[in-house]
Amino acid sequence: MAALARPLSRRSFLVAGGLTAGALAVPGIAEAAPRLRTVAPGDPFTLGVASGDPAPDGFVLWTRLALDPHAEDGLGGMPSKAVQVKWEVATDERFKRIERRGTATARPEAAHSVHVELKGLRHGRDYWYRFRTGDHISPVGRALTAPRTDSFGPALTMAFVSCAQYEHGYFTSYRRLAEDHPDLVLHLGDYQYEYKKGVYNSPGGNIRDHDGPETVTLANYRQRHAQYKSDTDLQAAHAAAPWLVVFDDHEVENNWAGYIPEEGSDTPTYEAFRARRAAAFQAYYENMPLRRSSIPHGPDIQIYRRVRWGKLANFHMLDTRQFRDDQGCGDGYKDCPEATDPKRSITGDAQEKWLIDGFRKSDARWDVIGQQVFFAQRDNTAGPVKKTSMDAWDGYVASRDRITKGWVDAGVRNPVVLTGDVHAHWASDLKANYDDPDSKTVGSELVCSSISTTGDGADSDPASQPFLAINPHLKFYNNQRGYVLTTIGKEEMKADFRTVASVRTPGSPVSTKATFVIEDRVPGVKQTYLRPYAAPKMSAKSDQNIIDQTIRNETQP
Repeated sequence: MAALARPLSRRSFLVAGGLTAGALAVPGIAEAAPRLRTVAPGDPFTLGVASGDPAPDGFVLWTRLALDPHAEDGLGGMPSKAVQVKWEVATDERFKRIERRGTATARPEAAHSVHVELKGLRHGRDYWYRFRTGDHISPVGRALTAPRTDSFGPALTMAFVSCAQYEHGYFTSYRRLAEDHPDLVLHLGDYQYEYKKGVYNSPGGNIRDHDGPETVTLANYRQRHAQYKSDTDLQAAHAAAPWLVVFDDHEVENNWAGYIPEEGSDTPTYEAFRARRAAAFQAYYENMPLRRSSIPHGPDIQIYRRVRWGKLANFHMLDTRQFRDDQGCGDGYKDCPEATDPKRSITGDAQEKWLIDGFRKSDARWDVIGQQVFFAQRDNTAGPVKKTSMDAWDGYVASRDRITKGWVDAGVRNPVVLTGDVHAHWASDLKANYDDPDSKTVGSELVCSSISTTGDGADSDPASQPFLAINPHLKFYNNQRGYVLTTIGKEEMKADFRTVASVRTPGSPVSTKATFVIEDRVPGVKQTYLRPYAAPKMSAKSDQNIIDQTIRNETQP
């Protein structure tokens, strides 16, 4: 690679690259970098670059060196010695005006990952960054600082995503998201999947395979993250804007809860699962643009946190896995008395208190809760019997009621819950009492589909989804892959539900299936656009067939 980076146009940069992970640099200090040795003949920046957790005066920069992302030992084909990595931050994408530069150390014990926490930058503006080691220069990434805490700043373009199963499809939605020029991206979990080749198959068959066995050891998780990070569509999305990330279950193991593994786990004992959690969290930190406050301590990691975007929005990023009680009644969709037990929690007491205290102190126009699993009630059975998902907030009704009451009592101006997990687009009003259709609407929920999990899916007519008839507060459903692109202003939050035609072939175009608006001080979602549905020529499915297929899509394997 040439000693100087090729100048990039804004568009070519936005679809270029992305990266992540572990050794730390002193924030905000530009060091005179020593002459750096060449790591190897190959390019070590195969995993791209990334930024995250923006503040008014800075953000986190990430990269991880890997000559061979598929190396079985998880170390990316790198030598077992520390490597010096230069970094630069500029106010222009051609790097003619360097704002800050320094050197960080990529260490083998952190899988040659680098985290640089920057402070002292100017608020509310774009920056560009890159890394260098030897003769090799990384792709260029774009980062932003948040507005000043006492100002709104311009409208915020924020996208949120979840559930990217590498085997089920190409990551085209990440590429299209980058081309939509977001200012901020929230990833709400299932960034990677733990299964070995052929275990979790999409309905149309898998189009590519996972490397290695099911992820259990640190080497396994490092290798899996590297395989995902080597995808250039994912790299493009990371390079486009800073990310706020939280994990769900598959970053460790399907449907885990606290220190309890799933039934039939490869790590069935407390000790084995504790070690697995520690390995998963270490690899997760190494591969994400997280601050040093999220460095894991064995099987524990601090991932719930609050990020402020001026006076416009507070982002409350939750952890609904690490502190939850076990799922009730053996998991699945059940009519389960444990679901209403007031002692049970999906967040744990400390996180619940932290969240409600944040509501009380908030003066933001929008309080956005970025989290993993469906918040609103979803009963799958008409009539008096209530069957709901034990893995979602329906399995922890008292938790949901306390948090909902918390934002109502605090007078939160505009509470909005963002959700992933269920591999389909949904929109919902949040109610004070879901069993009373006339109950007061007290918030809004937007749910993004998967990036690729369960394969293509199909376009659908929301009016034909039985869940919406059974649950009148549910307002929208679509079973295609994609993401949600929002524009957050002082008067409204607009959400475009973006879908790609196919994930089985690369390069699919994107379109908007529906647009919903949440108006300032008016809780609930209002549809302003719906793409017409062209029904395929096939026999109609019964309501029960549609319900069963919806549940299979979000719960298999």
